[in-house]
Amino acid sequence: MKREVLFKPGSIRVSVEEGDTIFDAALDGGIHINSSCGGQGICGKCKVIVGKGKIVSDPSDKLTEKEYQEGIRLACNSRIFSDCIVQIPVESRMSDKILMEKQTFAKGERKISDVEEVSFLDVLCFSPPVVKVFLKVNPPTIIDNVSDLSRLLKELNELEIRNVSIDISCLRKLPTVLRASDWNVTLTLEKNYIDYDLGISTEKSEEIYKIIEVESGNTFTKQYIVALDIGTTTVCGQLLDMHTGKVAAEEATYNKQIEYCGDDVISRIVFSNKPGGRKKAQEAVVSSVNEIIDELLKKAGAKTEDIVHITFAGNTTMTHLLLGLECRYIREAPYVPAASLIPPVKASSVGIQVKESITARSFPLVSSYIGGDISAGILGSGIQKREKPALFIDIGTNGEIVLGNREWLACAACSMGPAFEGGGILHGMRADVGAIEGFSINPITMEPMVITIGKRRPRGICGSGLISILAELILCSIVNRNGKFAKDVDNRRIRKTDTDYEYVIVEADHTAIGKDIVISEGDIDNLVRAKGALFSGCLTLLESVGFSLDDVDRVFIAGAFGRYINVEKAKIIGLLPDLPIEKFSFIGNGSLTGVRLASFSQNLFREGGRIAKMMTNIELSESPAFMNNYIASLFIPHTNELLFPEVNRRLSEAEKNIKKERNGN
Repeated sequence: MKREVLFKPGSIRVSVEEGDTIFDAALDGGIHINSSCGGQGICGKCKVIVGKGKIVSDPSDKLTEKEYQEGIRLACNSRIFSDCIVQIPVESRMSDKILMEKQTFAKGERKISDVEEVSFLDVLCFSPPVVKVFLKVNPPTIIDNVSDLSRLLKELNELEIRNVSIDISCLRKLPTVLRASDWNVTLTLEKNYIDYDLGISTEKSEEIYKIIEVESGNTFTKQYIVALDIGTTTVCGQLLDMHTGKVAAEEATYNKQIEYCGDDVISRIVFSNKPGGRKKAQEAVVSSVNEIIDELLKKAGAKTEDIVHITFAGNTTMTHLLLGLECRYIREAPYVPAASLIPPVKASSVGIQVKESITARSFPLVSSYIGGDISAGILGSGIQKREKPALFIDIGTNGEIVLGNREWLACAACSMGPAFEGGGILHGMRADVGAIEGFSINPITMEPMVITIGKRRPRGICGSGLISILAELILCSIVNRNGKFAKDVDNRRIRKTDTDYEYVIVEADHTAIGKDIVISEGDIDNLVRAKGALFSGCLTLLESVGFSLDDVDRVFIAGAFGRYINVEKAKIIGLLPDLPIEKFSFIGNGSLTGVRLASFSQNLFREGGRIAKMMTNIELSESPAFMNNYIASLFIPHTNELLFPEVNRRLSEAEKNIKKERNGN
């Protein structure tokens, strides 16, 4: 049930779900409340005065009896159960002009739901690559003594399942399994085996089946497909229940290649060229995949033998390394991968710990730097069916961009590095419990409001938090637009180190790591380079087809933290184009979305192949225009103010208001 909170001063109304905290409501409304513990109730700084309304608060030793009697509560542990009025204390109060300016930027926060259940309607036609069939086979007699396999094929024919072959390993155990199960067996049938095994076509062909498993009894309800997104930094997976058509579990972990192969794809390729490097790189990513599968099975209460298929997508380098393919020539001109249409492989042959009969199938690749993850992402976004041009942006270690509609698709890739996934940032981390994801600064006192995932003590900063922090530092004129701290700002949270300046986000007493969590000029420099690479890639791709940002009808944001990104703050730092908020849509992990859909439907897997063939790759590394655009993007938001007219207007207004407040005018 929705409840309304009226925050004063400013008379800002925020709609929240019943049971949400005042802290959550303030964050949603862009209202600053001091907090350094991430909303865990430890620092005692988020005091508010509760007026009219039903609020339930947990006991806290941070409040005196007198404060409690006066209606003072901690925003982080006070839950809303009716419409209410909340007064922000003077020490946390901003001027109305600054408050409204910051609230405008906060409205860019949009979220999609967590793991979405996939119904048959979502995939148009439920037609997975592998199916299970339970059979009650008539036992042989002296009169009817045809072979065991012939008996199976006869039963399948009655179900209109024809063109069936059998794996030799299944044939070896078939006689024993049939008799041990009293002729009640479940067959696992892989569809279009020849078509996929040859790896030469994604077009529709005559349906061909192969028996890859025979089990005693009825195991029809135990059939799962593993959907994987093999990222440079993160490996994500879902366990898909083929019986119910739903997502049974979801899990993510770091790609273990990071430990010794480097942060980006170029480093991985270089490492793989060393003696024994390719094998080590393969073993590392396979170890991550096996870890994901183990966790998925635990969460779903399933067993390894219940897995019937694996579908995966990754960028071109990750796909090559997972399969143990030579990837040296991906980074050498003219930038050629070993293959773009990857034939299916037996998953166990690359070290994935599943039954020997299980096939792993890769989404088609496009070029050396546009992989199956983007083919899958476009499938998930539906750009290939749109009439008007749309822009697809995948924010990750490798920034990939696609522009087009139902008639054409152009794509490009740029190396962003791992900054927005926590890499190369002193206190960066992936989106996990304790990661700072929400952030606001009082521009006068410069005290922060911090919210963490899981409302735990802060451990570090994830991608969405890094965007918010940099945007807030710019908005509050603490950091200049060149990415350097303003030298005329004097505050205890801004301090000089041996190498540069830093802002103390959370002091050691309130962190889970026992030391200050900070953001430094070095961190900001990494973020600026990363955002510059992505935006200049977008601009160069648009220019290459004679388009401008004004021609874009819709922007689809994908990436590990795509569903949590604050668009307005991303626009402030120049990561995303300065377009109306209504033009932005989120698909979260677009690659995993596409893989999931294709796992439920062979028709959609073939559509992924069609998408890959539609794409024309623009090689940015050979483009002088890209380098010019990149240099121009190393400013916040951009050196060309005409590209960010609304952002620059808002920043100028915010700077003027803050200057007046600090000067006491």
